[in-house]
Amino acid sequence: AECLSEITNTAGPVEAKEELLDECESIWRQMEEYQSKLMLLGTETQLPSEAKFSLLLLQWRALAVDCREWQERHPEMISTNPQILVELGKEELQKVKSDLEMVLSTVQSKNKQLETDLKREQQWYEEQKQTLDALNKIEEEAYIQVEQPSPKSDFNELKNKTLKLKAYKKELMKALSEFLDEHFPRPKNNEYTKNKNSSAEPAVELITLKEILEILINKWMKTPHEPYITINESFWPPYIELLLRFGIALRHPEDPSRMRLQAFHQ
Repeated sequence: AECLSEITNTAGPVEAKEELLDECESIWRQMEEYQSKLMLLGTETQLPSEAKFSLLLLQWRALAVDCREWQERHPEMISTNPQILVELGKEELQKVKSDLEMVLSTVQSKNKQLETDLKREQQWYEEQKQTLDALNKIEEEAYIQVEQPSPKSDFNELKNKTLKLKAYKKELMKALSEFLDEHFPRPKNNEYTKNKNSSAEPAVELITLKEILEILINKWMKTPHEPYITINESFWPPYIELLLRFGIALRHPEDPSRMRLQAFHQ
C-alpha cells in the first residue's frame, strides 16, 4: 500500500489514490476477520475423540474445497483503474530498466577487462614468437658454421697428440735423469762413514736420489691407497732430508721410518 501510495502521489490523480486506498482497507478488514475466526477455532473446547475426529474430517473437506477453488481462480487485479495500472506498469518497467542497465554496466566492465587481458596475452605471444624465431635462426647459423669432422680425422688427431706427449715425456725424463746424475750422484762409502763418525762399512750399497724417486713413484702408481715405502739402510740420510725439506716426500704420521711421495695432483 505504501509503494502504491508513492506512485499515486507522484503521477496519479487524487481520485485514483482514494479508490486504491479504499480497496486496500477492504482487503485488510477481510484479513482481520479471517484472523479472528482462526483464533476462535483455536480456543474451542475439547470434544470427545469421535466428535473431534468428525469435526476434523469436515474441516479437512472444507479446506480441500477451498484449495480447489483457489487453484481454479484467476488472480484478480487490485484495481481496474487504468491510471493506476499505467503507473504500476511504469514502475515495473523502471525497475526492469534499472536492472538491465546494471547488468549492461557489469557486462561492459567485464568485456573491457577481457579486452585488456587479450591484448596483454597477444603481446606476450608476439614476444615469445620473436624470441623463438631468433633462437631458431641462431641455431641454423651455428649448425652451418660448425664443421663436422670425420671419425678418422679425430682418431688421427688424437694419435698425433699422444705421440707428441710421449716424446715430450721421454725428453723430460731424460733431462731429469741427467740433472739428477750430475748434481745428485751416488754417495760414496767414506761420505757415509764420515757423517756417521764411525769406521764401520755400510751393510748395503747406497742408492742415488734418482733411484729413491723412482721407488716412490712406482709405489704410488702401483698402490695409490698405500703409497708409503720403508726407509732402509740403502737410503742416504741427506737425500731423505732433502726430499722431506722441499716437500717432495712426506713421512708417515705414526711411523717415521716410512715415507711417501707428495700428492701433487690433489
